[in-house]
Amino acid sequence: IIDLEKTHAALAKATAFLEQLVAGGGDVLLVGTKRQAQELIKEAATATGMPYVTNRWMGGTLTNFETIKKSLAKFKKYQAMDASGELAKLPSKEESAIRREMARMSRNFDGIAGLTGLPAAMFVIDTSYEDIAVAEAKRVGIPSIGLVDTNSDPTQLTYPIPGNDDAAKSIRIIVDAIVEAITQGLAHRETRRNAHAEAKAAAASTGSTEVDLDKVAIPANLKDVVEEDKPAAAPRKRTARTAAKKSAVTTDEV
Repeated sequence: IIDLEKTHAALAKATAFLEQLVAGGGDVLLVGTKRQAQELIKEAATATGMPYVTNRWMGGTLTNFETIKKSLAKFKKYQAMDASGELAKLPSKEESAIRREMARMSRNFDGIAGLTGLPAAMFVIDTSYEDIAVAEAKRVGIPSIGLVDTNSDPTQLTYPIPGNDDAAKSIRIIVDAIVEAITQGLAHRETRRNAHAEAKAAAASTGSTEVDLDKVAIPANLKDVVEEDKPAAAPRKRTARTAAKKSAVTTDEV
């Protein structure tokens, strides 16, 4: 039996995390390869511009990303050849072989073709069904958020959301909340980017090359994200007077 009050609390916690993560510049990989989730995940990814996997999880997508990157580069090369007409100029046998490979690659890589590095987080529907994806995220240290039914292990996720992961209506409710969080995060990201650009322009007009983050207008709930961007304070120099004072204190204590 699922307590919907706990579902609501877990969902609020997960969406708050996602909003802040996206606002800070991170991308979220959306995963849902089961029939009930495929279309919903693809719609969510299209609406937010996030990478997604809806056909089949390729083993090593996260744990062996360097190899996946090479395959993605090859896929993009074939797409460029097709767009430029270079592919049509090849011998028919070679062209057919490449087109078959492109069709296979399209099924596997279509949603992650734009990935240039590991995502900042992953959202999944049904952790039992996507157990390989969840295990890979855990292995490489990527935070995971997911809809977890009573037959799944919530401890495998960073932010589990208890709920029915078989009914399309239930999945849509959760996915809609995730989309809203990502959308708000993207809006904050744009606000932050514009504020940084304005601060940089202002600094340039005064002949300075440094941007004071304290003077950049950032939403209150994103202050901790900005704090991470600030350079660490320079260590204080020890003067002879300071050293002598410290030495005197040490002598007194002894």
